[in-house]
Amino acid sequence: MPGFINAHTHIYSALARGLSIPGYSPRNFYEILDGMWWHIDRRLTLSGTRASAMATVIDCIKQGVTTIFDHHASYGGIKGSLFEIADISRKYGIRACLCYEVSDRDGADKCREAIDENTDFIKWAAENGEDDLRAMFGLHAAFTLSDKTLEECRKANDGKAGFHIHVCEGLNDVEDSARFGLKTVERLDRFGILGDRTILGHCIHIDEGEMDIIRQRGSMVVNNPESNMGNAVGCSPVLKMFEKGLTVGLGTDAYTNDMLESIKVALCIQRHNAGMPNVGWVEVTDMLFKNNPVIAGLFFGIPIGVLKPGAAADIIVMDYKPFTPFSGANADGHMLFGMAGRQCRTTVARGRALMIDGVLTDIDEEAANAEIMAEAKKLWASL
Repeated sequence: MPGFINAHTHIYSALARGLSIPGYSPRNFYEILDGMWWHIDRRLTLSGTRASAMATVIDCIKQGVTTIFDHHASYGGIKGSLFEIADISRKYGIRACLCYEVSDRDGADKCREAIDENTDFIKWAAENGEDDLRAMFGLHAAFTLSDKTLEECRKANDGKAGFHIHVCEGLNDVEDSARFGLKTVERLDRFGILGDRTILGHCIHIDEGEMDIIRQRGSMVVNNPESNMGNAVGCSPVLKMFEKGLTVGLGTDAYTNDMLESIKVALCIQRHNAGMPNVGWVEVTDMLFKNNPVIAGLFFGIPIGVLKPGAAADIIVMDYKPFTPFSGANADGHMLFGMAGRQCRTTVARGRALMIDGVLTDIDEEAANAEIMAEAKKLWASL
């Protein structure tokens, strides 16, 4: 089958697996960000970013993910961070669309560095990206971005790339935008952030009027169901967005790298939220198998996520032995209720075999793990 596409993830969180920070017991979304993720990214160095990319890409290859859209933050080491991720992505063989998360949360100097990292990488990718690396202009979320910073980002980008931003993940965006007498999508639109190459992550607390603006601007939305449930921020109105004609893709927000796990959860939360056991099937499978390829094709310029002549040679083989009838007519049902990412045995990306029969072909996994572990220990000690 085609390699999987993850339309929104965070490489910088990779070294947090198993981490426990003393005193961390969040009661709301802001405390999750400030107590965990911002706490980590403020201490993530360039070598830590590189190790995080190694860990994530290896896990992706093992689970059949051949294309990722990453939204990076490492305020402990900003300059060059996207280039470190790009180097690992290219070395290990997957496709990656990268951006840096601009935010005012760590002051003006760091904000400027983040803007420069985006512009530097956008320029580099345009000249050197070939068919495996693309760039976007990353923004954190409206509630950590002043009007001044939004305007600076618009000018710095100057239409060179699409924006990649979290939108109304928690109620923080809604409450902050209300200070300006605006809804969040309206505020972003005022600064030219929306457009047909812009990705809006989450979009949980948006209304139908905001959906209409998103559709009019041609922007894309990416749903991250497991993360939303884990952070207790709510259920994205995916069914309504499909009804409105929006392009809604599927991401993981780094909660997992298993895209099959994600569609299972996406189906459950949509049905649970709607109180209807007969909704969501088409929408969640379309997010992964139809819309993610549309999004990837837009950025990489070739058909991705499909098997046909002229498409990207991104192919995976799953080790799955059905005990009920299996065909093209019900393959989605087998994926939802029988398959998992770890059943991927062979992964090919860009025509290059990255894993054959469960063995990574060009990566010394033991040596990589040792390097990743050393960086994880350094990071944990700093926390």
